[in-house]
Amino acid sequence: MSALVATEHADPRFSGLDSWDDAAILSALLDGQKRGLDAVSAALLDIAKAAQLGVAALQAGGRLIYVGAGSPGLIALGDALEIPQTYGIARDRIEIVMAGGLAMTQELLGGPEDDADQGAADVGALGIGANDCAICISASGTTRYTVAALRAAKTAGAGTVGIAGNGGAPLLADADVAILLASGAEVISGSTRMAAGTAQKAALNMLSTLIGVRMGHVHDNFMVNVTADNDKLVLRATGIVARIAGVGPDVAAKAMQTAHNEVKPAILLAAGAKDLSEAQQLLAQSGGVVRKALAVLGRP
Repeated sequence: MSALVATEHADPRFSGLDSWDDAAILSALLDGQKRGLDAVSAALLDIAKAAQLGVAALQAGGRLIYVGAGSPGLIALGDALEIPQTYGIARDRIEIVMAGGLAMTQELLGGPEDDADQGAADVGALGIGANDCAICISASGTTRYTVAALRAAKTAGAGTVGIAGNGGAPLLADADVAILLASGAEVISGSTRMAAGTAQKAALNMLSTLIGVRMGHVHDNFMVNVTADNDKLVLRATGIVARIAGVGPDVAAKAMQTAHNEVKPAILLAAGAKDLSEAQQLLAQSGGVVRKALAVLGRP
């Protein structure tokens, strides 16, 4: 069997699965999920390279543009929506391009993924350029919509990341950074929302998190640029301020209030910055990296 169709292979180990008992079926499915995660281990260096492209794009004022069809599109959408909330990256710096558009979140149809012309057009409509980075996901790596979108992005000068489950797939061959997630055949033949989808979700989680770290939005293991827009997140952010600045909850809460619930300046206020203006200036001088700004204040 060609490696190019590995994700569509019918694994004979699971013949007769419908006659198995519940525990046996679930055990097989769980093993498939684990296999999806194991596939990510071999891709760590390429995920790191992809993060470098993403950081470079954002630092240049560009965007991360997620592209996918079907289940990979939905997985990409989840990651794209989470980044501004988790790491405070401006929402207009994150785009999602899905075959069939956001209507796919209501009813998932297969037809749009075959439309290569639409894939190129949807990317082109964003005015994609050299400062952008397109992250294109397909389990097979052959999805016409996604491959065409990646090629259009590359022609426009954008950095391109291809994520696929089959070695030699065109999505990987054409990408600047190729992330192969070789999760193999699915327990339910061709149901790539399973092992392949788990691998995609894990890889995107790791990719966007590493981007957040390298953008200076993580200090120690805390989200210091989280968008604190509800009670739970304000409480979490206040705890982060208290922990990093080494102050009590009352001081941290006052700093958060002064900083309009923005965590980075609140940390610096709690750590000794004389006012919000100084805290903001320290952040500007340090490139938004809290550790560097704290060092200016003489704090470790």
